[in-house]
Amino acid sequence: MICVSIQGKDLNGIRMALAEGLEMAEIRLDRCPLCIEDIETLFAETDIPLVATCRVEECGSEAETACRLETAIRSGARYVDLEIEASSALAERIAEIAASYGASYIRSFHDFKGTPSEAELKAVTRRCFNEGGDIAKIVTTAGNTYDCRRVMDLYDDADPGSLLAFCMGEAGRQTRLDCLAKGAPYTYCAFTEEEAAAPGQWAFRDMAKVLYGGRHFPTASTPFSIPCSKSFAQRAIIAAALAEGESRLEGYSPCGDNESAIALAKALGATVERDGSRLTVKGIAAVPGSLQLDSVHVGESGFLTRMTIPLLAALNDRAVTVTGEKTLVGRPLKGAAEAMDAFGSVLLNATDAANATISVPLAITSPLKPSEVCISGKDGSQIISGLLAALPLLVGDSIIHVRDPRSVPYLLMTVDVLRHFGINIKTEAGDGSLCFVVKGGQRYKAADFRIEGDWSSAANFLVAGAIFGRACIEGLDIGSLQADRHILEIISLAGATVYMEEEGPHKGTIHVQKAPLTAFETDANDCPDIFPILAVLAAFCEGTSAIQGTGRLAGKESDRAKAILEMLHQMGVTAAIEQDTLLVEGHSLSTRLAGGRLLNGGSYTSGHDHRMVMALKVASLAADGPIIIDDTECVSKSFPTFLQLFDNYIK
Repeated sequence: MICVSIQGKDLNGIRMALAEGLEMAEIRLDRCPLCIEDIETLFAETDIPLVATCRVEECGSEAETACRLETAIRSGARYVDLEIEASSALAERIAEIAASYGASYIRSFHDFKGTPSEAELKAVTRRCFNEGGDIAKIVTTAGNTYDCRRVMDLYDDADPGSLLAFCMGEAGRQTRLDCLAKGAPYTYCAFTEEEAAAPGQWAFRDMAKVLYGGRHFPTASTPFSIPCSKSFAQRAIIAAALAEGESRLEGYSPCGDNESAIALAKALGATVERDGSRLTVKGIAAVPGSLQLDSVHVGESGFLTRMTIPLLAALNDRAVTVTGEKTLVGRPLKGAAEAMDAFGSVLLNATDAANATISVPLAITSPLKPSEVCISGKDGSQIISGLLAALPLLVGDSIIHVRDPRSVPYLLMTVDVLRHFGINIKTEAGDGSLCFVVKGGQRYKAADFRIEGDWSSAANFLVAGAIFGRACIEGLDIGSLQADRHILEIISLAGATVYMEEEGPHKGTIHVQKAPLTAFETDANDCPDIFPILAVLAAFCEGTSAIQGTGRLAGKESDRAKAILEMLHQMGVTAAIEQDTLLVEGHSLSTRLAGGRLLNGGSYTSGHDHRMVMALKVASLAADGPIIIDDTECVSKSFPTFLQLFDNYIK
C-alpha cells in the first residue's frame, strides 16, 4: 500500500487530503498544527489506516510527544511510529498503550547522512525488534546502488510484513517502490511533488500510476444490500408451511434453493404467495401421519434434503421418495442414514438399494420414533436440524446427545427459527458436546418473521473490500446466529479496517476498508460456505495462513477442498492441505503488483459450485489476464444477482 506522509496541514487540510483517494496516511504530529482535540477528532473519524508519527526532537519534549502519540492511539491510530533514539521509558510507555489498543508499534531508524555497513544495519534492525517493535523501519540515505542493495538485502531475513526498509536520496528513489515487491507492508510518498520532505520521495499520483498501472479497484462508499440468508429463509418457509394459520415472512429474495423450499412447501399442501419481498404462507397444521405423498422434490439443496427426510418420516403415512437435481444427485449424504436409524427410520437408495452410501434419489421406508440417542455431529448439522424440526411433532419426548458437534451456529439457528413458530427445544452444552431435549406433542404456529441478510454472500464483497479498497453493506445483523458472520473477525484479524455505523440514515451498515494484510489462522469448521473466499483472502495476506476444516468440504456442490487447492495452484499460489488444514502462502496486493506476482488468468472451472464462482470473480481483480469461468449460472442456487451486483460494485 501507499502511505502518504502529511505535514504542515491543519485538521481541515488533512481532511481534504484524505478525501483525495488516499489509501493510507502518516500524520506528522510534530509538523501539523493540531491541538489535542484535533488529534482526537482526526483519528476517531477516519477509517483510512493512519500512522501517528511524532519525533521527539521536532516536538520539543518527550512529554509532549507522549501526549500526542497516546491521544492518537486511543482515538484509533492503526500504527504508531517512534524513533529508536527515544528513551526507554517513553518507548515502553508507547508500546504498552499500543498493545492495549491494538495499534502496530513501529520502531524506526533514520540515517540522513549515509548508509551504514551490513553488520550495522542488521544490528539496528534487531534492536528495533528487541525494543518492542512489531515493525522495524530502516531508512538510510543512499549514495549509490551498493547502498540500496545493503538495505534491500535486509528483507532476506525478515518475517513477512515485519520490515519497512528503503533509501532516501535520488539514488534510493526506486527502493521506495521496490520495498513493496520485497514484502514491506507499505511504503511512503508525499502528497504532491511540492510537498516532498526528502530527496527521492515520490508524489502520490506518480507512485500510484506506476504501482497500479491504470487498474481500477472498488472504492465506492455507497452502501448496497445483500440477498436474504437462504439458511434462515429455508427454515422459515418450511416452519411456516407446517404451521396452523398464516405466516408473513419479510425480507425474502429468490434464489434456486429458496425457490426449492417454496416448491416443497406447496408440495406439502401449504399455499405460498409472494408480494415483493414478502411471503405469505398458509400452513397445513402438520401432525404425524397427515401426509400421503409418494415423492417430493428438493431441487439442488443439500440442506433442504436433510431437513425434509426427518419431517417426511414423521408426517407421511407411507414410504416416500426424495428426488433432486444437478449436483445434488449422487452426492453422499454422510451420516444421514445413521442418524435416522437411531430414531427407528430406515433410508435406502431409491435406484440402488444395495449401495450403503445414501444419496439422492432416496427412499424413506419407515416412520420416525421418539427416543433418546447419541449421534455423531462430525458429518455436519443439517440432518440434526431436520430431526429438531420433526421430533417435536411426535407423541413422545426425545433427547439428542450430539458428540463432536459441527456447525453449531446452524443448529442454534434452527432452534431459534423453530421458537418463533411455537416449537420449544431445550439446549444444553457439555464438554465438547450438545444435548437437545425435545418435548413431544408440540405444534407449529403461524408467525411473522423477518429473514436476515446473508453473511455468506456478503463475505465475498467484504473480502474484496479488505484486499482492494472498500465495501459498504447494509441489511446484515451483527448479532446474527449465522456462522458466516465469522468473516468479520477473520478480515479484522488479517488487518483490514472494519466498523459499523451506529447512528444516522445508514445505521447498521458494515464498512470494510483495505489495510496492510498479514497471514491469519482460523477454524472454518462451522462456516464451510466461506472457505473458497477465505482461500482468496489468504492469497493476499503476507505470510502463510492456516484455515482449518477442509474435511467439512467434501460433500458440497463440488469436492470443495480439492477444487480450492486446484484453483490456488492454477493461479500460481503456493498452497497445500495438511491433515484438516489448508495452508496458503500469500503476498499482499502491493507485493504482487510491484513484484510481478499477479494471479494467473485463464480458463477455470467452477465445478458447478456457486461459492467457487464468487471466489473466482473476486480473485480476478488481481489476475494478469481475464479469468474465464466455465459455469457461472450456478450462482443462481444462492445469489442470482451476484454477477450483476459484482460488476456494479467494481465500477
